[in-house]
Amino acid sequence: MPKLPPKDYIQTVPFPTEINLQPIGIVRSPYKERHGTPRQSQLQAAPSTYQPAPAQIELFDNIPQEALKDMEGFERIWVIAWLHLNKHWNSTVIIPRGPRIRRGTLATRAPHRPNPIGLSAPKLIKIEGLVLHVEGIDLLDNTPVLDIKPYVNYCDAFPDAKCGYVDEVEKASEHETDVFGKTNQ
Repeated sequence: MPKLPPKDYIQTVPFPTEINLQPIGIVRSPYKERHGTPRQSQLQAAPSTYQPAPAQIELFDNIPQEALKDMEGFERIWVIAWLHLNKHWNSTVIIPRGPRIRRGTLATRAPHRPNPIGLSAPKLIKIEGLVLHVEGIDLLDNTPVLDIKPYVNYCDAFPDAKCGYVDEVEKASEHETDVFGKTNQ
């Protein structure tokens, strides 16, 4: 069999200067305002009485139900969302826990970003038609959903990875116990 010449895809397609995305669905969450919305979908040290809030992700009718085939067996999903209320961003932010110092925005999970893309890993409870029932979401009601992917622990979890200044905050035993602040434990 003759050897085919190499294909040079990256040279034949120009680099995009603009990217257009269309929402595939919408979040239906009990959180109607930023104050009081969890800052992560899972807390490091949640109280024993903590019950994550139920929510739904409603996919739009132009998404065939077949796109959700085989999703039922996953315990968690990644929800990629457009944080539509954020109209500006700063290069540094003050995070809600740890020392009150400015951190580089790209070194945080702050919602005010150059492209306000959010990432949430809620627990998938069940699927009914084009509605995914989840709990533990950290997104506001009416947030546009850009994509959904299954959470796969062998490639999505790196428990021994270093986490920069977050490791220092964790060593100080400063844990967020609820959506309204922090507690030293």
